[in-house]
Amino acid sequence: MTATLPLRAGIGLRAPHYREVLDDSPGLGWIEVHSENFFGGGTPLAMLSRLAERYPVSLHGVGLGLGSFDPPDAEHLAALKTLADAIGPASVSEHLSLNHAGGHYANDLLPLPYTETMLDRVADHVSAAQDSLGRRLLLENLSSYLSYPDNEMGEGEFLAELVRRTGCGLLLDVNNLYVNRQNLGVDVDAFFDALPADAIGEMHLAGFSERDGLLIDTHSRPVYAPVWELYQQALERFGPRPTLIEWDLDIPPLATLTAEAARADTYLEACTR
Repeated sequence: MTATLPLRAGIGLRAPHYREVLDDSPGLGWIEVHSENFFGGGTPLAMLSRLAERYPVSLHGVGLGLGSFDPPDAEHLAALKTLADAIGPASVSEHLSLNHAGGHYANDLLPLPYTETMLDRVADHVSAAQDSLGRRLLLENLSSYLSYPDNEMGEGEFLAELVRRTGCGLLLDVNNLYVNRQNLGVDVDAFFDALPADAIGEMHLAGFSERDGLLIDTHSRPVYAPVWELYQQALERFGPRPTLIEWDLDIPPLATLTAEAARADTYLEACTR
């Protein structure tokens, strides 16, 4: 694999902007799409193939459920491999979440307990997925609204050990980390201290919503000032990384997304001077 994401900001490309990007070819650093939206082939895959000729592509999965108790679904993995082989993405990533057990699936990205037993299980799942895909996966830290009382380690330690055991990479979602700090009191410095810097392949930025004092990772707003500040801290700590602007609900005009990406680019440029 030789494709890599450029050291620029990209945008999450969603359905309302497909046609505009195809017709106008705006100067985007790179694009991310949700893998599962293209498993059916046909017109969507043909469109993505055209986009991949113009922009580096990151495939971002939401359904593999590598943190689940059961192994990854073989059909899901096969569909992801077919898509990745067809597109030749610069990056393939997944949420580190729990979403299925005993043949039942939850339409949510559920958190998992950070225990040695779960670490063994997840490491097996990640290794199996990477072997099946023939690619390194980047795993994303999750936004969470609860913490398990029997946790035996912090999330950063869990991720670091997963990298050591499987050779996977990490996708550092800065907004998720901020949400967890505000909701659960996560120690950001301890989280950063635990992460292996060279494993971080991407960063994500997004906007949250607030409900009854709880921050919800809705990807429905511009990036808020404290998230930009945390992003600056992450860049100072780990160096510049390809950075994505995510916006999945109440999707604004494309110009709004590109303006957010341009702002992220100013942070990246300042970090490389």
